[in-house]
Amino acid sequence: MGKEKAIGIDLGTTYSCVGVWENDRVEIIVNDQGNRTTPSMVAFTAKERLVGDAAKFQISSNPLNTIFDVKRLIGRQFTDSSVQADMKLWPFRVVSQKNDKPMIEVRYKSKKKLFAPEEISSMVLMKMKAIAEQYLQSEVKSAVITVPAYFSDSQRKMTKDAGRIAGLNVMRIINEPTAAAITYGFGRAKEEKKHILVFDLGGGTFDASIIVVRKGLFEVKAVGGEAHLGGEDFDNRMLTYCVQTFNNKYKTNLSRSAKALRRLRSECERAKRSLSSVVETVIDIDGLYEGHDFFLKIRRAKFEELNFDLFDQCMEVVKKCVEDAKLSKCQIDDIVLVGGSSRIPKVQEMVRDFFDGKELCRAVNPDEAIAYGAALQAAVLKKEEVHMVIVDVTPLSLGIAVSGGLMAVVVPRNTPLPTWKETSVTTPHDDQIAVSFEVYEGERPLVADNNLLGKFVLTGIRAAPARVPSIKVCVEVDEDGILSVSAHDKGSGASNEITIANEGGRLSIQEIDKMIADAEKFRREDEEEREKHVVKNALECYVSNMRKRAMKAKSEGSMDADVAKDLISTITDAEEWLDDNYSATVVELQDKLRELELKCPRLFSSKRFKFTKAEERK
Repeated sequence: MGKEKAIGIDLGTTYSCVGVWENDRVEIIVNDQGNRTTPSMVAFTAKERLVGDAAKFQISSNPLNTIFDVKRLIGRQFTDSSVQADMKLWPFRVVSQKNDKPMIEVRYKSKKKLFAPEEISSMVLMKMKAIAEQYLQSEVKSAVITVPAYFSDSQRKMTKDAGRIAGLNVMRIINEPTAAAITYGFGRAKEEKKHILVFDLGGGTFDASIIVVRKGLFEVKAVGGEAHLGGEDFDNRMLTYCVQTFNNKYKTNLSRSAKALRRLRSECERAKRSLSSVVETVIDIDGLYEGHDFFLKIRRAKFEELNFDLFDQCMEVVKKCVEDAKLSKCQIDDIVLVGGSSRIPKVQEMVRDFFDGKELCRAVNPDEAIAYGAALQAAVLKKEEVHMVIVDVTPLSLGIAVSGGLMAVVVPRNTPLPTWKETSVTTPHDDQIAVSFEVYEGERPLVADNNLLGKFVLTGIRAAPARVPSIKVCVEVDEDGILSVSAHDKGSGASNEITIANEGGRLSIQEIDKMIADAEKFRREDEEEREKHVVKNALECYVSNMRKRAMKAKSEGSMDADVAKDLISTITDAEEWLDDNYSATVVELQDKLRELELKCPRLFSSKRFKFTKAEERK
């Protein structure tokens, strides 16, 4: 048996992709539909759960229970302004639970169910794991998963939780632009030092990173980005424009219909893609709402006008990233475009113009580069014959609250990882025997404007006048960008520490364990449902075949009339049984098929639908 393989997964907002190091190269693995990327969608129906292409195929008929864009929810609070804005455009329902955690509400098998964003992400990860296992013909246990460079500590940890729920050992969380840079730099070991800008504009997030690539070393110098900016926002702008156009024309309110909105959104996405290659396209939908058709010609210039401020926002991030790296524009050797939305002509034009007409690098596939780099990182961690060193950085400053509501930065942003920093604090009051620590991430001077990561209390401090105790605070960030903080009072020896865990609605260990059990239950249910489809289809085909043969024999007079009557009656009873037993189990369907095979004359038996001994044992 060969060495166990580890996979690399690009867990995208709209599409996901998986790769593996195989035969001295990375293979991007196709799914069961023959596609190299898989929709990051999960759907729930009265009978089953669907993931990927199967979920996308039925979204128009089941919009309330088809979940997408979950990457925009993971690690966020329900009251977050971006969550509230997205909720107005999503057809599915998001509700608030304890600690202001957003939960997704669906109807599954005729019952109301609530799922955490991590659970939905885990279902997509399980699909990618299954795709890889089908290709490798062996179990996959370990993976490297990518996240946007600007993901917060909470978002990174919750992504790791999703991997664990999916049954994966997440060896490393790496930044998407870093993964793309690995793809760019792999095989260029002999080239001289280069500064590259990775411009990563995906379905829901945008990152810009400046990375030094030289002889197998990948060193991130600066990162910037927006964890809520991407192709979905461009679709939303076009959707809003189309809804307003429709409502103005027909004096109605299209937003009342989730199904109509979903149909229109799908057409807006298709039109956006078309406008990357043509200057004009049409959105044409029959019977969109209240019997009204919708027809609209839309030019590329109009699409650019609707989204220009968002494109400009991307360029502001690029400008800041170059400044943070302490480089000039002319020092950037290559510009690597990643993510499907980087194909938009106006975006490419703005990037090219910002760098004074510099040509853009087209050496990597925008849709596959991130999964490719993640698979290379997985190979390195599995000690395959891949030689490279990756030095990533913190995307945001990390610090603690001090008197006056100020943030004392301990780890500045763009600090290379892993890192360990310390600072000293003291007590603001006389005879204070406990100190509360609040840990934040962000770039604003006041903690109120930054993101609270967690809290802990150091007790047992020796009573002393104010500002006499010396308390050492240590902040550690690992290779995944995940944070641990500790405090130690030199006078009393008291200490305490925290790995930021349950703040911001993060799952507890017990909740994760329950979700792992639920994920296994869903997997078994999905397998049973697939098996049921196979057996039910066999039964339906057998019944249909018997009816056709019986009717033919009757019309030709080649069968005794009474025998023909009994046979047709048996077939009719079987058809009625199928109609009345919609939820029949696999065993019941198998028994019914065997019963028919015994009742029907041997002349009309079909070996094609007989069970093998192996199938009977199942």
